[in-house]
Formats: sequence, C-alpha cells, structure tokens
Amino acid sequence: MRFISLALLLVSSYLVAATSTHTSNWAVLVSTSRFWFNYRHLANVLSLYRTVKRLGIPDSQIILMLPDDMACNPRNTFPGAVFNDKSRNLDLYDDKEAEGIGGIEVDYRGHEVTVENFIRLLTDRWPADYPRSKRLMTDERSNILIYMTGHGGNEFLKFQDAEEISSFDLADAFEQMWEKKRYNELLFMIDTCQANTMYGAFYTPNIVATGSSALHQSSYSHHADQDVGVAVIDRWTYYNLEFLETLVTSTSSNVTIGELFDSYDPVKVHSDAGIRYDLFKGGEPEARKRRVVDFFGNVQGVEVD
Repeated sequence: MRFISLALLLVSSYLVAATSTHTSNWAVLVSTSRFWFNYRHLANVLSLYRTVKRLGIPDSQIILMLPDDMACNPRNTFPGAVFNDKSRNLDLYDDKEAEGIGGIEVDYRGHEVTVENFIRLLTDRWPADYPRSKRLMTDERSNILIYMTGHGGNEFLKFQDAEEISSFDLADAFEQMWEKKRYNELLFMIDTCQANTMYGAFYTPNIVATGSSALHQSSYSHHADQDVGVAVIDRWTYYNLEFLETLVTSTSSNVTIGELFDSYDPVKVHSDAGIRYDLFKGGEPEARKRRVVDFFGNVQGVEVD
C-alpha cells in the first residue's frame, strides 16, 4: 500500500507541476546562532546545504553564513565533524563518500554574520572591489531559496545574541531586490520560535514564505545525541529534509512545493507551520504547482533573442 501511495503521489506530481520560467538557481543559507548549545542550528543549515548541492546547485551559487564552527569546538567529541542524527551516518562537514558533494565552502563565518552584511548581500550594496564569491550575483531570471534558522520571537530573529533583524527589515530588503530586478521567484523558509511572524510584513511580488511556528509558539528540537551532548537538529527542518531526501531524488522530480507544505504535520513538528501564498503571481493555486527543484535544484539557462 505504501508503494502504491508513493506511485500515486509521483503521478499526480507529474500532472500538476508547473515549471518556473527561470534561468538560474541560488540559495542563501543562514544560521544566526553561535555557541555550542546551538549546535542544531548549524546542523539545520548544513543539512539544507547538502540537499541543494545534491540537487545540483553549485557552491558558486550558494551563500553559506555560519557564525560558529562546531566541528572545531573543543567540546566536540567528534573533531572535524558535524552530524544531524544520533546514528552519525552522515558527516555534514565532509561527506567524502557522496560524489559531487564533499566538503563545505563557508562564505561568511564568525563575526562576518551580521544583520548589515545579510542585508547588503540581498540588496548587493557592496564596494566595487568586494569579492564576487561573497556576493549574490542574481538577476531578474533567478530563483532564490532563502533559509534562516536561529533564536527569535514576534517579528524578530536574533543574530548571535548581539543584534536583531525584524520582519520589516526583511520586507524592505526584498522590496529593494524586486526593484533592482534581483530575482524571478523567491522561496523564504525560517525555523525559529514564532517563525511565521517573520513574513507577515512582506509586500513584494513573487514570494512564497513558510515558517516552523505560529505566534506565541516555540520551535522545538527533534532529538539529541548523548555522545555529542546537545540536540542535533530541529523538528521542522528534520521533516522538511525527510521529505526532500525521500521524494525529491533528482532534478527531474515533479514533486511540488504544495506537496512539501502538505507534509507538515503539527503532531510531528509540535507547532503550527505556516505558509503565505498571496504575494505570488496567481496566488496559492500557482504557487503550489511550482516544483520543489525550481528552488532546491539547479537550472542553467540562457535567453536567446
């Protein structure tokens, strides 16, 4: 019965999926927490990093922001490694057995992970000599995945316990991106307490937003590794990854983001995940038809006049 259900899902995906008219894919993956007890936030980001690389987005089109290096933390029982599961079958820092994935390339680390640098990254407000490798070199035909995780509250997300970015800061940055023709379609994902309050202020076209928890709700960790000594991944991110790793196995997948969002189970997540469709052209019906790989996979195309 399980295989029949899976087959039906794949067939229905093929029938309803709508292809985005974009020519490139970019991912911005951000952990905003430092310190050892926030190990899971680093693992959240590295897990998504591995997924988008598996689906073909190259490091040159991934911006990775990590405030702390848990792999080299003196408390780490497994030096040089980071895991997202207590089985420890997959080293997120360097999966040597995964062809084409390998190690990680960090673009912003430590004290470089600031609100100012994040907004400059989105809006491309840099000096002329700023390295291209640390810039988001997108255009009006680029689809962008933005994933953020850390500690937050009602309409704010903390950066390293030193400063905050608000939902209004994000909204204005996305508006600048739209006016400067820096994206075609944008998927915003956030895993933090009261996550859904972070996209209520958005007002710019062609954005789909989703978060792990509603107003006044916490976002919970999934499980801890007793040998590591801390939680190793958050629940909402864990179940997103379970879906992506199980059902989206190649760039030819027709599984839709609507099906991804439908998989969110409050019983498993322990909070009410939210989705916002109204900013997308065509609203919910069109947004739900977009394929997962339109944001998590890689398209390299050119326009010919």
